[in-house]
Amino acid sequence: MKKLSIVMPCYNEIKTIDTIVQKVLNAPLDMERELLIIDDGSLDGTRDYLTSLNGHPDIKVILHEKNQGKGAALRTGFEHATGDVIIIQDADLEYDPNEYSKLLQPILDGKADVVYGSRFIGSESHRVLYYWHSLGNRFLTTLSNMFTNLNLTDMEVCYKAFKRSILDKITLNEDRFGFEPEFTAKIARQGFSVYEVGISYAGRTYEEGKKINWRDGVRAIYVILKYGIFH
Repeated sequence: MKKLSIVMPCYNEIKTIDTIVQKVLNAPLDMERELLIIDDGSLDGTRDYLTSLNGHPDIKVILHEKNQGKGAALRTGFEHATGDVIIIQDADLEYDPNEYSKLLQPILDGKADVVYGSRFIGSESHRVLYYWHSLGNRFLTTLSNMFTNLNLTDMEVCYKAFKRSILDKITLNEDRFGFEPEFTAKIARQGFSVYEVGISYAGRTYEEGKKINWRDGVRAIYVILKYGIFH
């Protein structure tokens, strides 16, 4: 692998954006990297900060004029990515870029086309937060597994690494958090080799800026059924 593309959708993350950008740029990787930040219509000053990054040799900033959703921002990032492998990175501080090497290793070893991080396996540290969120996550993962015949433990995880070439074989449509089950259904259908590695997780509260809610969970159920039953 010659180059890594880190695709970061961003919406109203002024409190964390500077820190996460520095963490991504300083992540210990012995390869060329590019960071693509897609601002999805932020209104809190995030866009002003991102504009200041224009001209950085390792960063591309792309601005959506209005909020379209995480899935839409990811599609924009994928279109501009030039790396051999892509990693999805949220703009908060819930996931640690120092763990990129864990996600990349199965791909570098020639074993995997796609690697999922998992907050439910391994011995890494995890912040203790919402019980019903974790239960809902496990339910959605189980439901997804029933249709994909994969045995993932954390389908909804942000950290997914995959070969850029797989995007030539799937078409993504979901605009919001339905991206996760849609992506999972479509890579399973194509028969790509999927691996999973344990990662740490420092989840945040709604007061700290968490955005996903119960409506996104309902949409995820719909998306699982949509792509599981109707190809």
